[in-house]
Amino acid sequence: MPTQPRTPLRADARRNREQIIATATRAFADDGPDVPMEEIARLAGIGVGTLYRNFPDREALVRAVVRTSMAATLARARAAAAGRERAWDALVDTLTASRELSLALRVHCMFSPATAAALSGDPEISQVRQELRDVIDELVHAAQREGSMRPDVDTGDVTYLFSLLVAPAADRMPGETAEMAYSRAWRIVFDGLRARPPGTTLPGRPLSATDVA
Repeated sequence: MPTQPRTPLRADARRNREQIIATATRAFADDGPDVPMEEIARLAGIGVGTLYRNFPDREALVRAVVRTSMAATLARARAAAAGRERAWDALVDTLTASRELSLALRVHCMFSPATAAALSGDPEISQVRQELRDVIDELVHAAQREGSMRPDVDTGDVTYLFSLLVAPAADRMPGETAEMAYSRAWRIVFDGLRARPPGTTLPGRPLSATDVA
């Protein structure tokens, strides 16, 4: 039986849905995946009934948040690749801290195994994830060809580093200190990836994109 076209949402319903997704993105990225649905509704300034009309359960909300975050991160990466002359600058733009990037990089370790498996099986998420991996892979290798990035790393090293870096620090230090520490660590990682005269030799081999898929 052919799939019926999805009925377009009214403007107010669309705004509610977008507000819920934006609020949940902030909550999941800042406080982890177990923020109560009632708290998300409160933060979004809507009733619990409105939340559940849009997303009947937590998995539906998580799926929408991850889809949106992945798509936003991919759009950012493509815009950076098209708008920057140097691949290094495009890579920095792509990987500069954002809540969407945090969720995109941590999706497989952030949620429960059952939820992570459901997200992995989502065709839309899988497609966007692969496209994002391809863009980052192209930028990493282009930055190495232009001499901006150290040659003894690969895309897997880069994505693994940043997946570690985007773990929330709010439970370990006050907000202002966490923000400062986050910015400093981000800059240290970027500096460590830059090409430079021979120095520290890395153990093992460069990690490819498929090593950390």
